[in-house]
Amino acid sequence: MYCALCESSNQAEFPTEMNIHFRGLRNIDKPGVLVFPKVLVCLDCGFSTFTTPKSDLALLAKAAPTSEASTRQESVDQCVPR
Repeated sequence: MYCALCESSNQAEFPTEMNIHFRGLRNIDKPGVLVFPKVLVCLDCGFSTFTTPKSDLALLAKAAPTSEASTRQESVDQCVPR
């Protein structure tokens, strides 16, 4: 697999612990969702990616705010700086 940013093959995968919080004052009383994805890090440029495990994705979907202002959908091409 090659880095999406610099196309290097010098990458490593690391286990992580991540607490995802919902922003905004209306979500201040909502607890964060603790997830444990593996993060793929390019050891040349630092670009990192992860995929949320299905079990954690279900927790996020259940707790996620439903307003349009708090949700965003982008393709990977829009997220990767060129």
